[in-house]
Amino acid sequence: MVRMLGPFARAVTYTRWLHLCMAIVWPAMWLFVDEAWWTVGTATVLLGLAGLVPAMRVVEGFQARLLLTGRRNGSDRAEIVLTPSATWGDRGRLVVWLQARLFLGTVASHLCVQLLLLAVDLVSTALGGERAGGAWLSVGGHHRWHALLAPLPLVLAAVVVVGSGHLITAIALRLLGPSPAERLAALEERTEQLLERTRIARELHDSIGHALTVAVVQAGAARAAGDPAFTDRALGAIEEAGRAALEDLERVLGVLRESEKPVSGRPTLADAGRLLESARVSGAKVDAEVTGPVETVPGPVSREGYRILQESLTNVLRHAGAVPVRVRVHVAEDTLVLAIRNPLPGGTPGSGRGSGLRGIRERAALLGGRARTGPADGDWQVHAELPLS
Repeated sequence: MVRMLGPFARAVTYTRWLHLCMAIVWPAMWLFVDEAWWTVGTATVLLGLAGLVPAMRVVEGFQARLLLTGRRNGSDRAEIVLTPSATWGDRGRLVVWLQARLFLGTVASHLCVQLLLLAVDLVSTALGGERAGGAWLSVGGHHRWHALLAPLPLVLAAVVVVGSGHLITAIALRLLGPSPAERLAALEERTEQLLERTRIARELHDSIGHALTVAVVQAGAARAAGDPAFTDRALGAIEEAGRAALEDLERVLGVLRESEKPVSGRPTLADAGRLLESARVSGAKVDAEVTGPVETVPGPVSREGYRILQESLTNVLRHAGAVPVRVRVHVAEDTLVLAIRNPLPGGTPGSGRGSGLRGIRERAALLGGRARTGPADGDWQVHAELPLS
């Protein structure tokens, strides 16, 4: 019994009924003034024309979201959209929605009024009074047992109120919800957001990891060297790496705070000199050669190439230490080639490169390229080929 009365304890039950009643207010007033049933047909035609107005979808969507679901801002599923009609399909669904709302509101309101009149007639005839006018169903005679039937029309009216509310909500979710094109656009936007978060996580890993690696290597080398001049250079390298990491961190946090703004200011291969100099100051003997027009490399390719080079040098400093490193950056007609080689410590592959190398391969695959990592002729090699188109 308590479960059956549950819907009447929720405000949305009454706001749904209000939503239905609002649909028939102006046709009912028009019918009251004109007293001609042809006005119902005119109201239907006017609603059809109103449904062709793109902004009408926003108005109806806001009413439905607020009164039918009880959520002003909607839910994560975006059940009812608040955007103007963009296609004729959207307009057609809105026209059907307006007609369905008018029809269901008319039927439900008339049923409730007739059921309430029937309940009044049953009570009146049970007490020996006369029937109220306007009821479709006639109650004959004057019998006291009519009073026992009086609650039944009230129960049926309550069922009509709750049932029509559920039905109009289901229709709204169907007709005012996102179209297939809008669902696809929302899915693509969500996918882009996930990819952006993944990319940000990679950048933080690469940037912060590189700065910490440089700091650890430089601090250890400065303490072991005991040379004031070398210590000054080491502190300068640590400071420069820390500043670069702070800049990356601030930019990433800015992207997270203002997700609608485009990403800008990310380092590209034009800034590779900073990475190479940082590795040299850390003790690595870097032999770098850049051929081809690096400045013409497309932005996404150049930025990912920078991160691949950064992660490769970080791995060298972290796992091999101050060893000779050969860096080759070649820009061909349709491909960017990155090749980084360094001697393996003790002639055996390092065991701690898993996550960094996986990130390098993922970056290359994301751009439709490929990357090979592993030992080659006694050296450790990272070889990445990224398409420029």
